Amino acid sequence: MKKLVIKEGKTIRRRVHDYLREQLLRGEFPPHQRLIETKIAQEIGVSRTPVREALHSLELEGLIKSIPRVGYAVKPISEEELEEICEIRAANECLAARWAVKRITPKELQALEKNLSVSEAEVRRGSPRSFVERDAEFHEILARASGSDRLLELCQMLRRHMLRYRIESIFREGSALQAIEGHQRIVDCLKKKDEEGVDRAIRNHLETSKRDIQRYVFGED
Repeated sequence: MKKLVIKEGKTIRRRVHDYLREQLLRGEFPPHQRLIETKIAQEIGVSRTPVREALHSLELEGLIKSIPRVGYAVKPISEEELEEICEIRAANECLAARWAVKRITPKELQALEKNLSVSEAEVRRGSPRSFVERDAEFHEILARASGSDRLLELCQMLRRHMLRYRIESIFREGSALQAIEGHQRIVDCLKKKDEEGVDRAIRNHLETSKRDIQRYVFGED
């Protein structure tokens, strides 16, 4: 684990929390791994207090679990939780997309189109791992175009949680290209101001992502 650089504008506790959260969501800590305060503090170069506070917050978010007299451990992923996240995410992102149909600006549409072209170019050059950031960027632009800060926050939170499950499949070139095709259909509907179409495009896109996770993570056909 690398040393943590504390940037201005964020408290140490917040920075430690965000860093550990990102590591968890990216799968850097395997399921059931113990998270030891002293070890984490030494590795990232901070005191134990912000680490302890961050771990408590991460437990409240459902990413780790408390073990009496032991500390914390990474919470394992489950198909039941995957189904729940996908259902809730679909409801929120469909709402964001329908609002975006009415409110999206030419500049935001241009940003989505640029994201598509850059994403495909990077993946075809043999860098599917770069799609993790491009995917996040695409969905953030879309949610922001809804015009609702609260909806944007919810969509970002659910997408990050789904990344715990999706990280293995999203690194594969075929899965990344398939996701980009889903993004293209969403953009096409936004251009046409097609509310029903963008709803279907979002649901189909997320359903495809769920099937990829079930195939690569849970071994389902």
